[in-house]
Amino acid sequence: MEQRKVGESDLVTSEIALGSWLTYGDRVDRETAADCVRRAYELGISLFDCANVYGRGAAESLLGEVLGDFPRDSYLLATKVYFPMGRGELGLSAAQVRKQCDESLRRFGVDHIDLYQCHRYDTRTPLEETMTALTELVAAGKIRYAGFSEWTPEQITAAFELPGVTRFASSQPEYSILHRAPEETVFGACERFGIGNIVYSPLAQGVLTGKYRAGEAPPEGSRAAGRATRGSMGSYAGAENIKKADQLREVAAAAGLSMTQLALAWALRDPVVSATIVGASRPEQLEESVSASGVTLDAATLAAIDAVTGTPS
Repeated sequence: MEQRKVGESDLVTSEIALGSWLTYGDRVDRETAADCVRRAYELGISLFDCANVYGRGAAESLLGEVLGDFPRDSYLLATKVYFPMGRGELGLSAAQVRKQCDESLRRFGVDHIDLYQCHRYDTRTPLEETMTALTELVAAGKIRYAGFSEWTPEQITAAFELPGVTRFASSQPEYSILHRAPEETVFGACERFGIGNIVYSPLAQGVLTGKYRAGEAPPEGSRAAGRATRGSMGSYAGAENIKKADQLREVAAAAGLSMTQLALAWALRDPVVSATIVGASRPEQLEESVSASGVTLDAATLAAIDAVTGTPS
């Protein structure tokens, strides 16, 4: 597994990270989820991404239980705070940041979190209050670094202009061949401030694995086929994206790669990307994801991808 630094921090992560949204502690049974986490670790995945809201804490508890069998310095724990955990427990106020961090530490069963991320921007809380609270957590040794997910360049810049507060190490944007918006927005700010991007949905909610076919019903057991999970796919499940995925299948075949390898290698082609977060509902799915690490796409393959999807204007 290839390794990369997370921006200008001293965090070093595997290029492939394991996420737990919509899966662990929620829709995947506990034994299978635990097997996925163990297999990820065995394959060299060192970054495990979570959020307190995933399964209302259940995903953090599961990660803590499984990873507790391994040396603490052999993996990175990342989690997030913002979305509601109960009545009145919402946002990035100082009180919430402190409380939710302590709760995450308790569920993980560890004394520190490597990367504590603001899951969204909180327009109701002064930015200085949030950043001061994060700075206090770093000083207390409860977190090593702070990060954010889906902030705008203006919000990122405002955080870096505050004096005497901790600096963000990471950004977590949605990014894939089918969703290139960060190239026009957040990537520039991240490069300017030395922030690494740990991108989510690089497989476009499974569309870029090639499992969906134009004009065909989604395969049984897939996210698009599930009543509870279909809504999470948003526009990815639309006919236009399925058609593009069909065309990308030919690009992958010409390059001698699977669709998963093509999609993950594409996302990792930009040095501002530190890692790609993948999910897994079965341990064997991770082997193909991990095989994308270290793959370099040649100019012809990149041009063929652009011909299918277009480039940001």
